[in-house]
Amino acid sequence: MANVSNIPASLERAGGRIAVAGRLVSRYGLVVVLAWIGAGKYVKMESRVLIEHSPLLSWLYDFLSYRTVANALGSMEIIAAVFIAVYLLWPRVSAIGSALAVMLFLGTLSFLFTTPGVVDTFADGFPVLSAQPGQFLLKDLVLIGVALWTLGDSLEVARRKRVNNAPPNG
Repeated sequence: MANVSNIPASLERAGGRIAVAGRLVSRYGLVVVLAWIGAGKYVKMESRVLIEHSPLLSWLYDFLSYRTVANALGSMEIIAAVFIAVYLLWPRVSAIGSALAVMLFLGTLSFLFTTPGVVDTFADGFPVLSAQPGQFLLKDLVLIGVALWTLGDSLEVARRKRVNNAPPNG
């Protein structure tokens, strides 16, 4: 039977492997979330009400149909997911996908401030978010953090590749 006092030391030794697993799950979890949400826009436009109330995006409906806007957003989310996924082969392309994801999440986060019904009630002066759309939108705080991390990581790997493959000065 393992000694309970050795558990913290064992966990500390596993820290690097756990961090690698966390990075893998974060990057490719972001890929799955973006692709899934993007594909969903082709069958259901859940962001119509959000966009209608957005000063940043509502003007799109003056020129484009709801379906066209949904398809365009879905396509951008899927493209971002595919670009982020090719990190090991093309880190610069992955950085482009991450930058696109950051822009998409910034747009989504702006809905927290423009969409009616985000705050359901107040408890002792503290705003309580509604399940839809409030809590639904709040998850994008974490997603934008992951997208920023994948952007920085991809840029750093691209820089290292460029420096390592640079011709020698002579």
